[in-house]
Amino acid sequence: MEQIIDYIQFVLASQMLNGLAIGAAVIMMALGLTIIFGLLDVINMAHGEFYAIGGFVLMALLGLGVNFWVCIALVPALLLPFGYAIERTLIQPIFHKGDRHILTLLLTFGLSIIFQDLLKIIFGPNPLRPENLLPGGSEIFGIFMPNYRLFLIVAGGAIVAAVWALIYKTNFGAMVRSAAFDKNMAGSLGVPVRLIYAGTFALGISLAGLSGVLLAPIYTVFPTMGHDFILMAFTVVIVGGLGSITGAVLAGILLTQIQAIASLYISPVWTEPLIFGIMVMVLVVKPQGLFGKFGHG
Repeated sequence: MEQIIDYIQFVLASQMLNGLAIGAAVIMMALGLTIIFGLLDVINMAHGEFYAIGGFVLMALLGLGVNFWVCIALVPALLLPFGYAIERTLIQPIFHKGDRHILTLLLTFGLSIIFQDLLKIIFGPNPLRPENLLPGGSEIFGIFMPNYRLFLIVAGGAIVAAVWALIYKTNFGAMVRSAAFDKNMAGSLGVPVRLIYAGTFALGISLAGLSGVLLAPIYTVFPTMGHDFILMAFTVVIVGGLGSITGAVLAGILLTQIQAIASLYISPVWTEPLIFGIMVMVLVVKPQGLFGKFGHG
């Protein structure tokens, strides 16, 4: 009996560590979404495509001989001006026209279709996968874990901590939070609101691209890769609370752990409906999500 209990605990712990590795990347995606919504009040339907673009830019750079570890910093840096340009040229011109929620939702949905087709044209429909540069595994508390997944947990935690510090411990973060709270007052105090909007949108896009880079050695890279992953990220944002950084982090950990553990006992086909069911229950009980608005947590 003790052996059975030990085995169950071992399997559970293994699944929880695997869930934590995937959760780190999901949280980065969700952070980008919630930062963009919290400040700009824009639901970015193209966020999954920026995740895919990050994966394909990685493959292109690897093809040019750039080291994978350099790409981890280079890809999000390249996506920053791309996201900045999209916000300034496409989103800002329609932001104050009519119902901005509908207009920006339609715009970003159209962008997602365009980006998917462009990726198919440029890279083709066949899936690609970079070489795993951290082969093998290590034993953590008696549990064998692939080295790359351990790296993903550590890197994800460091990135989340860096984003939190950027938003809550820097002058840029103070301007972001002031613009999110009252853009007119922030503007009257000298905060360049439009530049802050564009910079924050670019930051969210950069985080999505970074997620694509970090998950590429685990999943294949293909033009529609953002579809399935973005559903989980949206669920995390909704459960955590639209605009809440704390909510995105905690909901990301909670939902990926539930999904990982549930896959031991039910068919993987039912794990996604389970997660979406939790989202529906949260919306029924607490429509604003578990945590408050951006700038309050």
